[in-house]
Parts: sequence; structure tokens; C-alpha cells
Amino acid sequence: MVEEIRLHGMGGQGVVAAGELIAIAASYEGKFCRAFPMYGSARRGAPVVAFAQIGPESEATRSMIYYPRYLLILDPAMPETMDVTSGLKEGGVILFNTSRPPEEAAKLFKVDLSKIGVVDATGLAEKILGRPIPNTTMLGAFSRTTGLLKLESINKAIEKRFSGALAERNIEAAKAGYDSVTVKTFER
Repeated sequence: MVEEIRLHGMGGQGVVAAGELIAIAASYEGKFCRAFPMYGSARRGAPVVAFAQIGPESEATRSMIYYPRYLLILDPAMPETMDVTSGLKEGGVILFNTSRPPEEAAKLFKVDLSKIGVVDATGLAEKILGRPIPNTTMLGAFSRTTGLLKLESINKAIEKRFSGALAERNIEAAKAGYDSVTVKTFER
């Protein structure tokens, strides 16, 4: 079975890079993964969607992911301005960049969730990276919330994409996301 992940955010938040890092991390675990973006107008501040699939290559597709099991929402305001949960499978999992508690955040989404993870990824990124780019912080939180990828694999992917001090700071951001995420599981 292919695990399908859809990532939502705004240009400049690292949405496309997060999808690519998921693919690289999965490859370090010997898993097949495909990641690809869908751009609106390609500019900072415009909505961006990216997709990732983890699973057998024979089941992977190159189409957009219409019915994901996992959603990563990198922009805190996005759920209040657009329907990011369209097609989310029943019992899906949402990882949301917000400072709201999980119970309050879950009320924004009119879907049947099995789990929600919330983390102030932008705040952590500003503190650690000096910039409001929440992608690597969200990936650390994604690791802990879903268990699909190990934090060590995400760190290796970060080291492959970035170098030197920038890699070190992004690894620190991923660890902060992993350590800071609050996860709530819902009875089903």
C-alpha cells in the first residue's frame, strides 16, 4: 500500500523542499518514494501544494494526490481561508503548523481524524534558523506524529540538501519539531 501525503503552504515556506526531503529520507530507509509539486503562480506568498508517496514503486502514480491519508499544513492561516482537507481519507492524520492546542486546531477541520499533531513550526524556525521557514521543523514533527520516517533519515536528507552551518541549523529545527509537537489521537 502506498502512503499518500499532501503538503499545503505558501510560497517561501519550503513546501516543495519538504516534499523532496520526505522522498530523500524514505530512500535512506530503503523505501520507494516520489515527490512532486503543483504550483499556482510561482511567487513567494502564493498557495503551493506538494505531494509525496511512500510505498511499493509498482503502486506509485504520477498524478496529484486527491485522497491523502496524511496532510501537512505549513501555513497557520490557510485552513481558515481554503479547504485544505478536501479528499482526506476517513481517519486521516493532520500535522498543522499552529500555536493552538490540538483540540482547538482539530475543530478547524470538518473531517474525521485519527490523529492531529500541532507545533509552532514558524516560531521554532524563526528562533533556530532566523527565518520563518517551517519546513524542516514540520518534518521533525511529521516523523514523531506518523512514524512513517525516522528522524535520523530526515537528518540525512537535510545533510544531502544543505551543507555546513545551514544543514546543522535545519537538523536542529527538525529535532525541535520532533520534541515540541503535541499529538492527539481521537477515538474511532
